[in-house]
Amino acid sequence: MSLPTVSTTVSYPAGEVAGKSPVLAVPVLPDGRWAVVVADTPFHPLDHTWPDQPADTGTLTVAGRAYPVVDCRTGGVGPDGGFAVAGDIPVRRGDESWAWLVLHVVDPVDGVDPDSLVGAEAVLAVDPDRRAGLSAAHTACHLLAFALNEALADRWRKEVRTDALGRPDFDSLAMDTSRIAEWASRDDYRIGKSLRKKGFGSEGLADELAAVEQRANATLARWVATGAEVRVEVPDAALTARRVWHCALPEGDAHIPCGGSHAHSLAELASVVVALELSEDGTELTARTAVTPAERTPNNPAA
Repeated sequence: MSLPTVSTTVSYPAGEVAGKSPVLAVPVLPDGRWAVVVADTPFHPLDHTWPDQPADTGTLTVAGRAYPVVDCRTGGVGPDGGFAVAGDIPVRRGDESWAWLVLHVVDPVDGVDPDSLVGAEAVLAVDPDRRAGLSAAHTACHLLAFALNEALADRWRKEVRTDALGRPDFDSLAMDTSRIAEWASRDDYRIGKSLRKKGFGSEGLADELAAVEQRANATLARWVATGAEVRVEVPDAALTARRVWHCALPEGDAHIPCGGSHAHSLAELASVVVALELSEDGTELTARTAVTPAERTPNNPAA
């Protein structure tokens, strides 16, 4: 079977949830499921290097038969033609000697040869409700990063890297893991020796945590009320292109490199609320962010 030597192009950064594209290959995964590869897709795959946003699901229809897309993963084809999936890819994401592919994972169908799909046109449809929940949560997760940086800004005793709004970038410097869910996210931060050496003062944080949470939530509420525009800067359509999330906040253009999908504006969110929790030893801070969707109206049909 011949695998593509050109990376998949993607339309999800613009918010697309539907498309048509020719099937280029259908490799069979070790678990027996099929990985349908097309030239262009609206599906967002799980990023194997920073798996914060889960994969899109939906359907892929070829020759009148609908195949449920139960997972969407990242694959790669090396210069020697070798095929690898997700964590088995031996090079850094975006290595220009590799072709980077979106793998639409479907269950095998008895009596259908996966190679028979190659060359046919696929009609691709992402689950729009799941996408909306994940996109809103990802946008809110970035808002939380800036709000938390602001709420903790007075705890830094040394100059460190700042975020796009000019505040010490606690989110980036302390980040351990980030996970997006539908209308919610969880971010875990490490407040250990390394962060303290950089100048972060963790003394008394447990006693002040409620005040920090309140300050962050007040900032989030103020920002959401603006209904500010959200956009994704896209240099090109390749899967591994370096994209940047932007939000036009009152304090300026907040931006963060990001490969996920997002809301088009904060008007799609009714509220964003964070709950903070500090571990007993004070070395781990967890931020759980919950998003309430805005009500759909004729003036706000995208909500």
